[in-house]
Amino acid sequence: MSKYLEFNTPATKQAMELASDYRLKNQGFTDLDRVYWNLPDEALYEEIIFRNEGRLTKQGPIVVHTGKHTARAAADKFIVQEQSTNDKIWWGIYNRPFSSEKFNQLMGRVQAYCQGEELFVQDCYVGADPDYKMPIRIITEKAWHSLFARNMFITTENRDELKKFVPEFTVVCLPGFKVDPAVDGTRTETAIILNFEQRMAVIANTLYGGEIKKSVFTLLNFLLTFEDVLPMHCSANVGKDGDVTLFFGLSGTGKTTLSADPKRRLIGDDEHGWSSQGVFNFEGGCYAKVIRLSAEHEPEIYATTKRFGTILENVVFDLTSRYIDLDDDHITENTRASYPLEFIPNTVPEGYVRSHPKNIIFLTCDASGVLPPIARLNPAQAQYHFISGYTSKIAGTEIGLGIEPQITFSACFGAPFMVRHPFEYAAMLKERMLKHKVNVWLVNTGWVGGRFGVGKRISIRHTRNLLNAALEGKLDNVKYRKDKLFGFEVPLTCPDVPEDVLDPSSSWGNKDEYWKKYDALAARFIENFKLFSDGCSDEVKNAGPVRLGK
Repeated sequence: MSKYLEFNTPATKQAMELASDYRLKNQGFTDLDRVYWNLPDEALYEEIIFRNEGRLTKQGPIVVHTGKHTARAAADKFIVQEQSTNDKIWWGIYNRPFSSEKFNQLMGRVQAYCQGEELFVQDCYVGADPDYKMPIRIITEKAWHSLFARNMFITTENRDELKKFVPEFTVVCLPGFKVDPAVDGTRTETAIILNFEQRMAVIANTLYGGEIKKSVFTLLNFLLTFEDVLPMHCSANVGKDGDVTLFFGLSGTGKTTLSADPKRRLIGDDEHGWSSQGVFNFEGGCYAKVIRLSAEHEPEIYATTKRFGTILENVVFDLTSRYIDLDDDHITENTRASYPLEFIPNTVPEGYVRSHPKNIIFLTCDASGVLPPIARLNPAQAQYHFISGYTSKIAGTEIGLGIEPQITFSACFGAPFMVRHPFEYAAMLKERMLKHKVNVWLVNTGWVGGRFGVGKRISIRHTRNLLNAALEGKLDNVKYRKDKLFGFEVPLTCPDVPEDVLDPSSSWGNKDEYWKKYDALAARFIENFKLFSDGCSDEVKNAGPVRLGK
């Protein structure tokens, strides 16, 4: 029994005062013990600690452990196949079909599971631009997931607004509920299932908070394309002159770190829409990797790990002193911090800007150690690399990854979250890129001096200096060389960056080994692009790399 029932504290009354008139019984949830509606951070802290869901650490963050799921269960995501999705979804390994009949049966068991239980509800919004703002409801059985929703999405304190709140999409997160592979046709007892027709998603048998965030992102990646908005897996910031920069990249490539620039205002760190009016954040918070976070190189993000309201996922801490250890990876490499965007100084408080990108950065973590640290792409090359989405997956971001990074190609730099075919997103990007004359750069935040295990990861300082030079126009008039395999342009000089850093081959002891490795990477690009070549113009197909001697 909750302490709110035992002691009849003001929060019990508040839980109902902040309730929507559109109650959960309208969504099939009946005979519940108690529903805690839109509890604020402080009340949720009390519930988290009382229910032993997390521990309070020095200076205020809550630490939670997510058990066996310390990353996304990417192989367990399904989408209900019905009339509205049948011919519009990119069906395959990222979007597995699930029947309407099985979903309805599953929902019956979900509703039965919740009977007699206490649930937490957060009524919030996604999409900071008022023209595209969508009301969503997050229903959870864990108090810390309710706090996670408050951190990650856009909330309101207006009681009248909450009273009249009607969600357009609902996410139900039940880590205690297991699906049945024999009955439901799932791979395991864990599943993330989205039903666009019923505007409902179910997350079962995983505590990992990222599943809530990415389910909502997947939702917007589908719906917004029909409103002429390009959904993007990218961070975004804006300069004093209104010049927007987008940073595309998978987890571990530096999106969050590099977009947190004291000289520029942060729009958001992970998920955005690009409309005819400008760029807007989908979220109200950040979900940053914090393993080996540096107070020197990432001071803004580091400071959030010492603030009340931050949730630290799977971060190691000392039970006696309550100090956290961001360098300890024995639970997982994928340690995370969830915090409101306002915790980062110098942000765009509205979450949107009425201006368009001037620069697009494609971030790649090249574990081969062969790509240059920065290269300028022409429009055709930009489309090729956007569709390719090359990087190396860093250990911990998905279940099943080993210690070493794995070379991967993730279309649109976010294939697991892209519901429609990559061609759809690439066509929208091309139209906007050409219309607004955007500069596109490929930036390698991976290894130099050799592959993973031999070389070392490129200095954040060098990467920041390269980015600053690109964004400030300091690379506009320097000399470039044409890369003989990929054909893109690589600057020969850059302010505050040693010239040998710009030529990765110079830091390899064996040049023949370097070119063999580079040629092998080009071969991987060519092989991967065969999956997409049928839908691409000859100009884009010819913008890819060539092999040595060919």
